[in-house]
Order: sequence, then structure tokens, then C-alpha cells
Amino acid sequence: MSKKQLVYDKLADMGIPFQTVEHVAVFTIEEMQILDFPPHLKIAKNLFLRDAKGKRHFLVVVDAQQEVNLKHLEKVLNSTKLSFASEERLQTYLGLTKGAVSPFGLLNDTDNHVEVYFDKKLREGSAIGIHPNDNTATVFITFENLLKFIEAIGHQVKLIDFVV
Repeated sequence: MSKKQLVYDKLADMGIPFQTVEHVAVFTIEEMQILDFPPHLKIAKNLFLRDAKGKRHFLVVVDAQQEVNLKHLEKVLNSTKLSFASEERLQTYLGLTKGAVSPFGLLNDTDNHVEVYFDKKLREGSAIGIHPNDNTATVFITFENLLKFIEAIGHQVKLIDFVV
């Protein structure tokens, strides 16, 4: 069974409504924007980060248009120097590959190693678009249902303000 089918099945099992759009593989936010989704649908930018010693790992989810200042984020997360985690760490902790970073990858973090932070601004809008652990599709889901999903699989989401 494919990674995305596992996500679809889990959402269906939980009774969470969602809409899926299949598309060519995309690896960046710029490529996502070319897909020209309706403007009332937000696309999420998902960052998988680690601290200086590699002891803490973070999944940070913001609106695709949001600029992220890692220095500012270090303060907000009470972390040492942040950097993007390696592909090896991405595979180890979320079971994902580059270009497919997604909150749905938390399904693979059964030991809750990854800390999850969402920008408060994501609550605005009708739906958020995220990959279903595969960058050839985008799932649109409400903010509330995405939180429900993440909490149901045993993770806590912390809401933060990205204003610098």
C-alpha cells in the first residue's frame, strides 16, 4: 500500500473529511504555487528542523507565503541554533523523503521524538493543503481536523506566532 493511501485510509477511519488533488511531483513551495490552487485554500510550508546537537527535532508548519527567520524561531522554540535536518533524519523520524515533508509523517513518529509547531495564522482560511506523505498529491483539510488527526495519533501541537 502506498504512503498516501495509508494517509487516506487513516483519515477515512477517523471520519475526517478531506479533498485530494493529484498532480505532478513538486519539491518546493515555488513549484506548488505553479499548480494554481484556488486562493482561499492555504498551502502549508513544512520545515523539518533540528537543534545544534541533533537532540531535538521540530516540524514547523506555516503558510506558504510566510517568511521564516531561523534566528527568531530559535527564540520562539527555546532552542539552540536551528538548521534543516538531513534526509537521513527525515527518513528516520518521519519516514519521509525530501519534498514530501508533511504533518502526516507524524504517523511514523510513534515515539514522539518530533516537536510540532503550527503558525497561528493557519487557523484563518477554509482549508490547508499538505502532502499525504507523497509529493504527487495535496490533501486539503480544515485546520481543526488536521489538529484532531495529529492529536489522535499521539502528538501535541503548539501554536506560535511567527511575527518577528
